[in-house]
Amino acid sequence: MSELAIRRAAERDAPRLADLSGVLGYPSAAAELGARLERLLASSQDLVLVAESATGQVVGWLHGAEQELLESGRRCEILGLVIDPEHRGRGIGRCLVSAVEAWARGRGLEQMTVRSNVARTESHPFYERLGYARAKTQHAYRKRL
Repeated sequence: MSELAIRRAAERDAPRLADLSGVLGYPSAAAELGARLERLLASSQDLVLVAESATGQVVGWLHGAEQELLESGRRCEILGLVIDPEHRGRGIGRCLVSAVEAWARGRGLEQMTVRSNVARTESHPFYERLGYARAKTQHAYRKRL
């Protein structure tokens, strides 16, 4: 998309990223998300990208991170990806994924991973079209501390 710019997120993007996080089902106050974004922007292991339209509106974001697992080594995982519902189907997600893959390759990483909730059925064919293959199904557990 020629009218689209992919760039690293900046602290000023926090309110819009918070809005888009709500689309994912993770509502967040802009200040709360801003504090998390500030920490991620300072991390050399994390990359937060935004897709910006020609009018300057952020229409999507992606969070990727380099990880090293004891059992399987280094990889990059897409930890979050959301596109404004009004802008889906225009290749924006594909552009964001391509950008994080380039970042990972530049770091010498040879594997990408992404987890997609079974309820997000529209996401599964998207990742498969990009060459991602389902590796396993698992349960996710949480505990509040």
